[in-house]
Amino acid sequence: MSKQVTRRRSIRKGLWAASAGLVLALVAGCGVLGHDIAVTAPTAESVPSETALVQLEAIQVKGRAPKTGYSRDQFGPSWEDVDRNGCRTRDDILRRDLTEVVFKAGSKCVVEAGKLADPYTGKDIEFRRGPDSAAVQIDHVVALADSWQKGAQAWDAQKRLAFANDPENLLATDGPANSQKGAGDLATWLPPNKAYRCTYAAKTVHIKTKYGLWMTAAEQSAAKQILTNCK
Repeated sequence: MSKQVTRRRSIRKGLWAASAGLVLALVAGCGVLGHDIAVTAPTAESVPSETALVQLEAIQVKGRAPKTGYSRDQFGPSWEDVDRNGCRTRDDILRRDLTEVVFKAGSKCVVEAGKLADPYTGKDIEFRRGPDSAAVQIDHVVALADSWQKGAQAWDAQKRLAFANDPENLLATDGPANSQKGAGDLATWLPPNKAYRCTYAAKTVHIKTKYGLWMTAAEQSAAKQILTNCK
């Protein structure tokens, strides 16, 4: 056998081994079945205040657009399974943010119970699906109505659906606190838990940067004040 043939076979074996390794790595990271795919923690959690301040400077400052035409339906069906992992977005976030998670019998998606260390209030909350399940709600950090008035009106349906189900913009939180927030922005509402405000402001800036949403002058001022005083 010539040296050239031997060398070609060696190269093919090397390429096959590299490809096999890549496949195994992908399988290990994603899971073979769709419902085994992990929902990763939002990257906005790790955005330093210094980075958020730089992002903030690039966000456009404008007044609110009219709320005309807004409805939840403009952002697609609630909790659509946009990542096609077989689970609704709400259950994906509950599974990510709760501890001691208990699933509905026969399901790897539907969360029946768990415990939440609520970032908005600092309280520990028991979640149990049923009449009292509103004790834990899934919050859009940048509210859908707020986004509608600051750029989302011009988006197509696909982008609005992606925004409404983006794990980076979603948090399991205390239900009453979430209801109190409503469609508030950084200028009108902040988490009662002051220790979380820097992270909350950084997340808001990150999401608005990611989607090209603008801020009002009041919101930009509030964001700058919060982030400047972060340790």
